[in-house]
Amino acid sequence: MSDPVVTVFGGTGFVGRHVVQRLARLGATIRVATRRPDRALFLKPLGGVGQIVPIPVHYGKDESIARALQGADWVINLVGILNEQPGRKFAAIHGELPGRIGRAATAAEVGRFIQISAIGAALESVSAYGRSKAAGEAAARVAFPGVTIMRPSVVFGPEDGFFNALGALSRLAPVIPIFFSGLPKMALDGIFLVPRFPNAGASLMQPVYVGDVADAVIAALKEPKSAGRVYELGGPTVYRFREVVELALGIIRRKRCLVPVPFFALEATAFFAQAIPFSPLKPDLVRLMKLDNVVSRGAAGLAELGITPTGAEVILPTYLHTYRAGRAED
Repeated sequence: MSDPVVTVFGGTGFVGRHVVQRLARLGATIRVATRRPDRALFLKPLGGVGQIVPIPVHYGKDESIARALQGADWVINLVGILNEQPGRKFAAIHGELPGRIGRAATAAEVGRFIQISAIGAALESVSAYGRSKAAGEAAARVAFPGVTIMRPSVVFGPEDGFFNALGALSRLAPVIPIFFSGLPKMALDGIFLVPRFPNAGASLMQPVYVGDVADAVIAALKEPKSAGRVYELGGPTVYRFREVVELALGIIRRKRCLVPVPFFALEATAFFAQAIPFSPLKPDLVRLMKLDNVVSRGAAGLAELGITPTGAEVILPTYLHTYRAGRAED
């Protein structure tokens, strides 16, 4: 096969830019389908002259999606949101768009379709985010039976939103909350009963390096047997949330008090915060935070794609050092 033509939806995002870079190295011609092509211009230097082409697309219009897929060999959908905002709803972006892309890909006789979903995607999920991701997977399968679905855990890397937020918070606050469900356990300390919080920060997560996620996409495209399969992508270590915070603080070299906070307090805050336009804290995000985010037992993952997962402790120091205590800007 000659160098493929690839349409990438969501190529300007955190994971998308790494996928585009690897496609360029592969020699592909890449169409970055986006609502704002001017915001995709930063991707052009990742490839040769004319290799990476931002094109406009309207996600809600089938004819616009069809135009973006004309003549394409492969299509990758990375479009996703963590919180709903005015005009950007889970049902449309996670639930409906994969089906729209799948139908257009089938009509255009596109060879491969990679759909990026998320660990925890389930129609019975307590989170609307998780339910919408599952709906999108189902829609993609109906429209394009050979779709390859990838479900990454929390993705980390230099531009991530999770560890960078921890770093920024450590600069501003003397304490960092770690959340728990239920009631504290009371234990004797001498003659006094004191509360203990064994479940504080106990939610599990398996952070996966963004470079490994991008490599997984390329490996799946090269492997015909990946068509129709689901891969769950996680790093080499399963952490409790508290351990992740402690890992980040150790790299940043800051000592902060980890304060147990009940989830119901965060839920109450999120309830009132949702009245604030574009607030990042929503009740659904709190429900998502309560869930473990780890690869399912027996699920196919990075190993099946020939990728050795990269440890967080290897990558985090390369960018979290900017938050270290004692730097000139502190």
